[in-house]
Amino acid sequence: MRVPFISLAVLAVATQAQEVYMTTTGYSARPQCTQSNVTPKYHFQPFSYTLNETVRYATSVPSPTTTRKYAAPYTDVVKHLTTTWSTSTWGSWVPDQTSISATDTKDPYGQAAWSSMWLQADLHNYTTTGLFSTTVSPTPVPSSELVLPPRDYFGPTDCYNFPKDFVFGVAGSAAQIEGAIALDGRGPSLLEKLVSDSEPKDYVTNENYFLYKQDIQRLAAMGVEYYSFTIPWARILPFALPGTPVNQQAIDHYDDLIDTVLDAGMTPVVTMLHFDSPLMFVASDNITKLPDIGYNNAGYQNETFVDAFVNYGKVLLSHYADRVPIWVTFNEPLLYAFNFKGADHVVKAHAQVYHFYHDTLKATGKIGIKFNDNFGVPKDPKNSSHVLAADRFQEMQLGIFANPIFLGKQYPKSVLDTLPGAKPLSKSELKHIHNTSDFFGIDPYTATVVSPADEGIEACATNQSSSNELFPNCVKQETKNVYGWNIGYRSESYVYITPTYFREYLFYLWNTFRSPILVSEFGFPVHAEAESEELSDQLFDSPRSVYYLSFMSEILKSIYEDGVHVMGALAWSFVDNWEFGDYTQQFGIQAVNRTTQQRHYKKSFFDLVDFVKARQPNKD
Repeated sequence: MRVPFISLAVLAVATQAQEVYMTTTGYSARPQCTQSNVTPKYHFQPFSYTLNETVRYATSVPSPTTTRKYAAPYTDVVKHLTTTWSTSTWGSWVPDQTSISATDTKDPYGQAAWSSMWLQADLHNYTTTGLFSTTVSPTPVPSSELVLPPRDYFGPTDCYNFPKDFVFGVAGSAAQIEGAIALDGRGPSLLEKLVSDSEPKDYVTNENYFLYKQDIQRLAAMGVEYYSFTIPWARILPFALPGTPVNQQAIDHYDDLIDTVLDAGMTPVVTMLHFDSPLMFVASDNITKLPDIGYNNAGYQNETFVDAFVNYGKVLLSHYADRVPIWVTFNEPLLYAFNFKGADHVVKAHAQVYHFYHDTLKATGKIGIKFNDNFGVPKDPKNSSHVLAADRFQEMQLGIFANPIFLGKQYPKSVLDTLPGAKPLSKSELKHIHNTSDFFGIDPYTATVVSPADEGIEACATNQSSSNELFPNCVKQETKNVYGWNIGYRSESYVYITPTYFREYLFYLWNTFRSPILVSEFGFPVHAEAESEELSDQLFDSPRSVYYLSFMSEILKSIYEDGVHVMGALAWSFVDNWEFGDYTQQFGIQAVNRTTQQRHYKKSFFDLVDFVKARQPNKD
């Protein structure tokens, strides 16, 4: 049985053991010590130098003996499809080269039409120059790179193991690591227009499009079990719309990528859309940044979007659902759909893809959706207006998608009363949308401290034409608590180390939306890491280790002490990448030499994997 939305006021009573704000003064109690009153006895002993570090090696994932199937292969699926897809291939777009002068101008989906999309994209400073132009064969990871680093002095102490079916792995997204944007038939996307010409673009990034075999081998060598990656819509369907040809080169590329993951002993997790909407959906001269929310006019509200996305989802599932057990339809849609029509389209498109996966394909894996929401905690938990502001923040961030999908409930009243053009779902729509996610995906990087807008929430929310930068959430977000302390240790970006808030958040999500939780991204860009002159200083990233180990410890407590079903956790990111115009916010657990594309394991990678491996039960 599903229950209604649980307010933070109710949760505050249920989670008193996790209260963040101290109500008493004095020192924190120390652990019980059995020898606290023993008198020390001083004495001399012979001295000799000793090796403090024990050399250990990361353990690779064992090669698979069998491959589990989760749906019928494409050759069988295609017999049951009402529509099938023609395939084609295109060349690569390079300014002033032959692909622009293609002669098949009468073909609406030919080389000339494909090239014209890139001309319309009007890229500045575009270059295809990278180190590689074909897939690179992997080489074994030297054992010298797999020696574990020295431990930090303090670390988590617990007595828990992760459940046998716990999903642990790492994540990345195509737009941020692949490069090769206009090669092998890929069409232009929103992300080629997103950042200003003065900032680094996604043209080359990590060249993972050519280096994926080596990247996968490096993950397997560290013992990673799940690899979460994304597939670019514009690479699979350059012209995006139903009825347009599928890019056969792209189908073959991701077919091989999935097989490479499986052959390495890992399990693939695939996200269909990670910010990289095909540019044709977007008024590219009208992409606007909304303060603290995301990007508007990013294509989700386009009238053709739902049918086009569903068609794209069917292409992916028909080809790959037999080997991929976990699927995500949308990544963090709030950032690119924060207007009512965009959010409404996301909810309806997601539900259709879910039904195709389970009802048509009869697939036995899992498919869901994942959200972004830095947990909003009231600045003053004793102030009812602050608690209501936090409740509203959660409704606007999560309820707009999660209410209909997980609870079969109407869009939150705060959404219907605030967003221009908002209208409720019909009973038949709610019935179709309800229970269309097998897990609740969340990217809970950090927390945010919430209080009402100065003029009050209602005054802000009722003025839909308001220029108030807090509209439509109409709450203030801060990084300091009511006593002026930062909420945690600060990173290079908006992320603070907030593990106790994270545990409270898991409690809130589980008891509100009643679905297994997949922590689908979480990570920490160490402050000024990119400025380190010595590579060894970048690699010894103890603050990131603290972040990961504290969050993983709180997951264990959440599972065993709070009864929360946390399905798994995927670390972001498996390598330093392109953070949408920025290379200084380094979220990776591997460093990248931007000249040579060489990867280097960071300490946090070893610490994170070591923490999980030490707490895994025998799976036999």
